[in-house]
Amino acid sequence: MTVDARQVLNELLVDIFNRILIIEERYHRVHGIKLSMTEVHTLEAIQKSESKMMSDVAARLSITQGTLTTTINRLTHKGYVFREKDLIDRRIFRLGLTEKGEAVMTIHNQFHEEMVDRLLLHIDDSSDLLQAVSQINTFFKDLYDI
Repeated sequence: MTVDARQVLNELLVDIFNRILIIEERYHRVHGIKLSMTEVHTLEAIQKSESKMMSDVAARLSITQGTLTTTINRLTHKGYVFREKDLIDRRIFRLGLTEKGEAVMTIHNQFHEEMVDRLLLHIDDSSDLLQAVSQINTFFKDLYDI
């Protein structure tokens, strides 16, 4: 790969990353979501968590449980999240999304669906793209796990 191609690829990746965050935040605002991206991604981590336990959600977000507790307290106060004691082990609290939290996730997921749909409109064969993006994702996961 030439030096120019490396520089262009670097600029494209940085630009894409930054624009996605800005566009995603704007999309949420237009649709009435008045939460930070941290709060929205916390709701997403709760929704995707199988156990709904603080430790699992914190791990998904790559943050400490203490940091997560602060965000959960804020989201609970705003009415997006609830905590409930585990029925078997009363020491464990499970997290859940309220109806208000689920509504935010519907809009958030819609943004992601529209983003992917727009990308796929311009691609005839998605297999090469999927392979390249998968390799980029693996690179970042490996780099983060160092």
